[in-house]
Amino acid sequence: MALGSGSSNRKVIPQAIQAMNQFKYEVATELGINPEYKTGYWGNISSRECGAVGGHMVRRMIAAAEQSLAGQGGQVNFRGFPQEPNTQA
Repeated sequence: MALGSGSSNRKVIPQAIQAMNQFKYEVATELGINPEYKTGYWGNISSRECGAVGGHMVRRMIAAAEQSLAGQGGQVNFRGFPQEPNTQA
């Protein structure tokens, strides 16, 4: 979707917008995507290339979350989420 097109999607943490954009450009550079995106306009980039950028971003974010969970050393339930602490006394 073009910048300023009135998307209804909202960032949960508005301060993360710049970090996510920087991350997107970093991944695009690593993948060797057509450098026209550096102007801020992605309209000349193919859907396949844009999808590759998004897919690699998601893979890296999932890997970071998994590392974070593994570093906590806590028990993980069958769905992969940390168990809630036992608050009953």
